[in-house]
Amino acid sequence: MTQHLPADHPPVKPEKIGVLLANLGTPDGTDYWSMRRYLNEFLSDQRVIDYPKWKWQPLLQLIILSKRPFSSGAAYRSIWNEEKNESPLMTITKDQTAAIAAAMETRYGDKVVVDYCMRYGNPSTKSKVQALIEQGCRKILFFPLYPHYAGATSATANDQFFRALMEEKWQPVARIVPPYFEEPTYIDALAQSVERAYAAMEQKPDILVCSYHGVPKRYLMEGDPYHCQCQKTTRLLKERLGFADEAITTTFQSQFGPEDWLRPYTVDHVADLAREGKKRIAVIAPAFSADCIETLEEINEEIRESFEEAGGESFSYIPCLNDDAAHIAALSGVIETNLKGWID
Repeated sequence: MTQHLPADHPPVKPEKIGVLLANLGTPDGTDYWSMRRYLNEFLSDQRVIDYPKWKWQPLLQLIILSKRPFSSGAAYRSIWNEEKNESPLMTITKDQTAAIAAAMETRYGDKVVVDYCMRYGNPSTKSKVQALIEQGCRKILFFPLYPHYAGATSATANDQFFRALMEEKWQPVARIVPPYFEEPTYIDALAQSVERAYAAMEQKPDILVCSYHGVPKRYLMEGDPYHCQCQKTTRLLKERLGFADEAITTTFQSQFGPEDWLRPYTVDHVADLAREGKKRIAVIAPAFSADCIETLEEINEEIRESFEEAGGESFSYIPCLNDDAAHIAALSGVIETNLKGWID
């Protein structure tokens, strides 16, 4: 097409397909102002906190954001990747992107461009949509890296992608990758991680706790499918591992605010398990595609402490799938399925 353009026509690059991976986000640093900027963006999202702005914003700006950046900054410092001066979520997302890009290059050559963005913080969704368009991507596959759909995760990531498209003079064709919570390759990758962890233990845990990020129970009642999808992942994982019903359980973590959230709460339930005589447990976080503050600090520190203080003797955290080969293969397979019709 370019050979037929007049001399004064803006340059037109060869058409490519973009794959944009999206994760939650990360502060730029652990200092007060970096944490405040990040928390302000995150907690101002009405997909996350859906209280009326007139009620929520004064509380957020005057009270929460005057105190929470200090405690959150301390939590991030306990897990911060000092060598690269970034959060583990950022490091892992970069590694995942590089591995998936390599898989796409093997499959499609230079026709597919893979990049990543964050819903909150940097790199922003808007900046990465613009970067893909500048590289000639006339089609973009947007992939929120959440196995399960929730309004506070997948939907808000999609919202931000659509907002970015609204600002483009020439919008690319767009697709959204749906939740992959029941994808056999994802379930198998989870199962392999459990099998490896169990094989390395001298004594097997009494129970495997599948801890998912929580949401207010009200969201379930209003039609959000997250709770049901989490329950199905646990059931499929149990069947794939061949576990008995009593050898695996579903819990929810990270409650915030006064509302009743999805139960049982992980932090309380692990203590109950210890008091019931289950002294050895393993915890896995199937809703997270990458280790982050909620897994490395909350599960491996706060929730571990709750279990041990109640009399628990052996607490094993099984890491997220991160850039594990089976996980990359599963995610790449999901991408290939969703690229059908665009490229084969």
